[in-house]
Amino acid sequence: MPRARPLPPLVLAFAGSDPTSGAGLQADLLTVAALGCHPLSVVTAITVQDTAGVAAVQAAGADWVVRQARAVLADMPVSAIKIGMVATRENAAAIAAVIDEHPAIPVVLDPVLASGRGDPLGTGGLAAALVELLVPRATIVTPNSLEARRLAVGPGEAVDALSLERCAERLVACGAKFVLVTGTHEPGREVVNALYDARGPVHSDHCERLPGEYHGSGCTLAAAIAARLAQGDAVPDAVQAAQRFTWQALAAAFRPGAGQAIPDRFWRAHAPVETT
Repeated sequence: MPRARPLPPLVLAFAGSDPTSGAGLQADLLTVAALGCHPLSVVTAITVQDTAGVAAVQAAGADWVVRQARAVLADMPVSAIKIGMVATRENAAAIAAVIDEHPAIPVVLDPVLASGRGDPLGTGGLAAALVELLVPRATIVTPNSLEARRLAVGPGEAVDALSLERCAERLVACGAKFVLVTGTHEPGREVVNALYDARGPVHSDHCERLPGEYHGSGCTLAAAIAARLAQGDAVPDAVQAAQRFTWQALAAAFRPGAGQAIPDRFWRAHAPVETT
């Protein structure tokens, strides 16, 4: 028998598989492990992709999503849930049902709608399904500015006419406790990430805009927030710690293929060791 030791916090990730390990489920697992938690996984889809883009998506059946999740949740004490690509409305409904069975577990929703290149990562009506089924169950939703506008736009409205603060207000009104809108797709020399709750803006964080494009930056940030929540951080503290971790992972990124660079989630392992 192995020697008894305290359990690391367990984080359950729902996401699509990415063969490059730059984004998706593999990115979640790497990030969660790098932050000292043990990752658990539910595969919502398999993809054919490289660092340039996504060529094909095969969604998992909703029954398989539920069976995977219930098996690990019945066996192990999960401390946080992270949701990425869900692929179909049926999978969104399945995940919502699982969350309702475990209402005390904090939920981080990264509303993945498309790849960095713009390839769709779900069936039609997915944005509406996320707003209806998963946003109300989320402790925090982490859209980039493009996703925030797609989720919040109303009938007959122009997507580009919505301010990001208004988008966050609408998502909070839908039931999310917090909304973190990330600014990587907005112009400017700095990236501004803004956190909101029901009272309005909580805080904004400014960071240097790094050169290049990165595969899985949003996955990394959301998974890092989940890991910090699993370790007991309050949401604002988890967000700030996760942002620092993600910036360092992007700064240490490597480019193994012809497309985007991949964040190095184990950047701490490669940092110089100070000697005295």
